[in-house]
Amino acid sequence: MVSARAATGTGAEPDGGGAGEVAPLAPRARLLPALGAVYRAQLSRARVARIPLLFVATFQSVGIMVLLRGVVSGGDPAWSVVAGSAVLVVAFVALNLLAQYFGQLRAGGGLDHYATLPVPPAAVVLGAAAAYASFTVPGTVVTAVVGCLLFQLPMAHLWVLVAVVPLAGAALSGLGAALGLLAPRQELATLGGQLGMSAALLLGVLPAGRMPEPIGWARDLLPSTYGVEALARTFAPHPDWLAVAGDLGICAAVGVLSLALATWAYRRAAVR
Repeated sequence: MVSARAATGTGAEPDGGGAGEVAPLAPRARLLPALGAVYRAQLSRARVARIPLLFVATFQSVGIMVLLRGVVSGGDPAWSVVAGSAVLVVAFVALNLLAQYFGQLRAGGGLDHYATLPVPPAAVVLGAAAAYASFTVPGTVVTAVVGCLLFQLPMAHLWVLVAVVPLAGAALSGLGAALGLLAPRQELATLGGQLGMSAALLLGVLPAGRMPEPIGWARDLLPSTYGVEALARTFAPHPDWLAVAGDLGICAAVGVLSLALATWAYRRAAVR
């Protein structure tokens, strides 16, 4: 029997190409366009599903301020209560809910969907974190304004929330995403998010000067502490802007580290 190759008198393969040839894959999406796409998708999803929870977070923070109004009259303790309650809204959404989201995503196989897309892992983590942090802005502003009215604090420098919300949100979102991705079970991710939010409540809202020294050390390790301190300093009659900038700088550095940890945790979870 004469082979088709011999019959044609050539050693070339048919026009369809060799069976071992692999078509070139499309190039991976660049970080910024992929980040924007993930951010818009997550923000749209959060807007539908998380509005009731945002209301709960805001109501919770306002309720805490009302309760503490009976024992805190003014001065440094009042600054801490208002600043801590405002950042607590960020902790509830960016840390607690994001830990639950990534825990559910990992348990339900949702990470497999993202792994098939030509999207950098950092874009998935940063896009989700940015969406959840952005979602906290209305509740944080409402809580801060209500707190200033309740404790008769000046509102002239509330513009600093423009820096506090994204920086504290980045630090807490990265921590929440890492908790959700590293937890071996979905229930443990939910528990980690709840414990993180409770730590933000106890260590961020209560005045630091009234805490035992070991608790103060734990407070210094909490990412949101520096956002709370930055906002609280602006309520002083003459704010120390250098100290405010220092707190925001620390918050930004912690945010970079926590988001890097979350990106590493995503890569680890996506390949297992």
